[in-house]
Amino acid sequence: MPRTPSSQRPSKAALPPETRIYAIGDIHGRADLLQEVIHRIDEDIARRPIAFAGEVYVGDYIDRGADSKGVIDLLAIRLVQNHAICLRGNHEALMEEFLLDNPASLDGWRQLGGLATLASYGIMPTREQTADQVQDALRAALPTTHQLFLRCLRNNVRCGDFLFVHAGIRPGVALDAQDANDLMWIRDEFLNSSSDHGLYVVHGHTPVPHADIRDNRANIDTGAWRSGVLTCIAIEGTEIMVL
Repeated sequence: MPRTPSSQRPSKAALPPETRIYAIGDIHGRADLLQEVIHRIDEDIARRPIAFAGEVYVGDYIDRGADSKGVIDLLAIRLVQNHAICLRGNHEALMEEFLLDNPASLDGWRQLGGLATLASYGIMPTREQTADQVQDALRAALPTTHQLFLRCLRNNVRCGDFLFVHAGIRPGVALDAQDANDLMWIRDEFLNSSSDHGLYVVHGHTPVPHADIRDNRANIDTGAWRSGVLTCIAIEGTEIMVL
């Protein structure tokens, strides 16, 4: 059944003229859903041409779902061919920590779905393997394009009056003074705030049944790995449309 677009209007926030931003929620290994969303974006651009159409993926591409590797395959192409911006989610931060300098972090990553990511790269840790050995195996299995993809991740991006982050921001703290961990991990302090943050915040990280579009923020994490719904919003002018 075709989707019926719906639109809502944030208070006062606007993008520059002739600009449309597509923002995509947490994917968590659902390459199948990502492929569908990419198709919808391309169809929408063909149907409604505009001078600049950008894509922002808000993080958490890996873990939990079955095909984290496939997700990064698709996003690496999108990053190059469509100049997409991919933000760093807390799950990417866990993977980077394990890969770069802390094999002991495997246990923490495992508890948040890391085994599904390892399996997508053909790695099935055994009880006999040490964390260092698993780290070596992942380093060997990670394609160069995926290594470069991880290096391109950003903690936030701003366009017009909109700020895109993974989890949110700490209310009352200037953007240039925000802690990177807050941008990836914050929940209650941000979610419970009705303050005007100065910018309209688009984020994921905390699953909701459907896109939660409020006066000061929009949550687009609809728990895709479990719900089968990967949310994409299209922002143009002052309007937010669920694609």
